[in-house]
Amino acid sequence: MTRVHDMGGRYGDPAVIPEPQGIVPIGPEWHRKALALTLAAGGLGAWSIDTSRHARESLSPKDYARFSYYEKWMAALADLLVEKGLVTKDELAAGTAEPAGAHPKLFRAEAVGPALKRGSPYTRPGAEPAFAPGDRVRTRLPARNADIPGGHTRLPAYAAGQTGTVILSHGAHVLPDANAHGLGERPEPLYTVAFTAADLWGEAEGEGDEVTLDLWQSYLVPA
Repeated sequence: MTRVHDMGGRYGDPAVIPEPQGIVPIGPEWHRKALALTLAAGGLGAWSIDTSRHARESLSPKDYARFSYYEKWMAALADLLVEKGLVTKDELAAGTAEPAGAHPKLFRAEAVGPALKRGSPYTRPGAEPAFAPGDRVRTRLPARNADIPGGHTRLPAYAAGQTGTVILSHGAHVLPDANAHGLGERPEPLYTVAFTAADLWGEAEGEGDEVTLDLWQSYLVPA
């Protein structure tokens, strides 16, 4: 079963209006605060980026559908802080920590810029790739986390069971399906796979249109 965030190919939704360069704009001041809180909380080291993505996609369908982009961030962050024992529900309601005090891993403002510039590479030593550019592959069906029922995966439902062509091999990367749930990084070879739009959607908007996805090796079998 897929979650509400897995929306590709679903009828009834409005048109997607892309932001310039795929960047969600910072609007009201609370957007800046939401971003700052997310970065500061992530700096505590209590979860991975994959865990935070799973928290957002695990919001209730009603909330996910009505929340804006940064509202989703804040709701998921609140859930994670309570789940990890960093904040209580009473503290969230009051807006004040009891007792007030700094966390030993406090992420100070002056450290944010350098940390963002360094980035967080997810390449790791790992197995040699089983596929090469030009190989035909098929994605697993259904699109699911093989270890955790209802768990996080980066294989979208609309591409499950579809056949595509490997166009790039990126080496081994952290497997989000494991990392999101504290099962270790379990790096696997990562590929960019191209699918024809007509295969995925039944018809293409333009001749030759294709969809490319970055997919881990355990999502794929030879076609």
